[in-house]
Parts: sequence; C-alpha cells; structure tokens
Amino acid sequence: MIVAAVVSPHPPLLLRELTGRVDVAAGLRATAVSALAGATASAPDVVVVVGGDHTGGAWDPGLPLDVRRFGTTGARPSPGTPTLPLSLAVGRRLLDEAGWSGPTRMHTVARDASAADVDALAGELTRPGERAVLLVLGDGSARRGEKAPGYLDERAFPYDDELAGALARGDADLLEHLDPGLADELMVLGRSAFAVLGAAVRREGATPQARLLHRDDPFGVTYLVALWQLA
Repeated sequence: MIVAAVVSPHPPLLLRELTGRVDVAAGLRATAVSALAGATASAPDVVVVVGGDHTGGAWDPGLPLDVRRFGTTGARPSPGTPTLPLSLAVGRRLLDEAGWSGPTRMHTVARDASAADVDALAGELTRPGERAVLLVLGDGSARRGEKAPGYLDERAFPYDDELAGALARGDADLLEHLDPGLADELMVLGRSAFAVLGAAVRREGATPQARLLHRDDPFGVTYLVALWQLA
C-alpha cells in the first residue's frame, strides 16, 4: 500500500554543485527534502521513485549521477557507464539529503506515455504487504514568460493553476487525466509522472490528505512541491 507521496520538480539546480556561489534553489530544495523526511519518518518498507524520461523502464538506484554533463567540473563516470536520467538523479539526491538509506526502486515513465502505459506502471509500483512512499518527479509548464525555455504561452497560467489545485486537493483523477497534447505544447515535463501518481492513488481507493508546500516559477518554469498522506 502507498502510505504517502511526495511531488517535487527536477531542475538540475536541485543538484547543489550546479548552483554556483549563490544557491538559487536553496528554498525549493529544503522544502522537498523536508517533505521527504516527513514522509519517510514512519519507516516505510520502500521508497518508489517515478520520473519522466524519453523512455520508460526500471532503473538500478545504485547507478551514478552524471552531474558534469550539466556544467560542473566534477568527476565524470567512465565512458560507457550507465547513469541515472535527470529526474531520477534529482530524486536520488533528495533522498540522500533526507537521510533515506532504506530500499529504493526507481522507474521512468515516457513523457508521451499512453493511458494504458500509465495504468500499467501504476499497477507495478507496489507489492503485496509492503508500505511504500512514492517520490514523483515532474515540472509544470515551461512557457510562463518571454525568458522561459519555451517562451510565453498564456495557456500555461490556467494549466498550472489547475495542476497546483489538484496537488493541493489530492485530486488523483485530474492528475491521471491531464491532457497529454496540451502538456506537450506547454512543455510540461511532469505530465506522465503526475498521471502515474493519480492512477496509483486511484488504485488505492484512498482520499489523500494533501498539502501544496511550494509553488514558484523563477525561470519561467513552474516548480511544485506537494505532500500527500494516504495512511
């Protein structure tokens, strides 16, 4: 069963070594880490991490993080060594900073995943008899200003309002049925991961006690942190 779920964005700046002398993501990171620490305080059996990527699949949580490819001068894994994709790499770092050292499973979901793909993954996340915390990594729209990655699209504002409202209310149905076409146009990298959360919670048959802990768009991209308690 799912006992709690944490939603966090996954910008590279959540990896501290990429922020430079001034840590522009300090508040966002602290909120996400605090939410994870609270969710795992009840000692769940496992943390299941779900993040968007080009393709879906299960990942070894022990794989290294290739932080250097985002601009830092740190060490780089040996050529040919598989590394975690960005969403899972950020999830791994947040778990480390939250003090979680227990069992972890990691999955990516394709950003263009169909409803059937989403439902299939949601059904695979937990195992009979275990208590699981979900960590769901996803950004909102990236078209909230002229300097945003996707420039300005006025549709981004009501879209993000709806998304933030769903996370604040614990509205699993809305998350599961976010419009994939509109999400693609608005560069919503978290659409499929949010949908997996919605489908997984629907399967639980529970009404989450939900809190939206953070909302901001400092670079024209919406960052949301939420905590859902299910048991």
